[in-house]
Amino acid sequence: MGKAVLVGVVTSGNLEVMVERADLNGTCQVEVSTSAQGFGSIWQAVLDDFAARHDLADLRISINDGGATPAVVSLRLDQAMEEFLGMVS
Repeated sequence: MGKAVLVGVVTSGNLEVMVERADLNGTCQVEVSTSAQGFGSIWQAVLDDFAARHDLADLRISINDGGATPAVVSLRLDQAMEEFLGMVS
């Protein structure tokens, strides 16, 4: 365990994503920190799409949002996974 990556920058219209290995009995934990209210269903749709494309077992994903659009969220999540997988392989 202990491997982690951080991508992105929390600024207006962007976000940062940290992916780290964690002993979660095969599950994935996602924490989203955002000041934007009323977008829970959109966040859920983006995260569901991401989970369908990646094996997320035993990962903790932390997202600090600075007002990113769904496309930017998806891009940063994929970027973080690509870096993470490159680091652990």
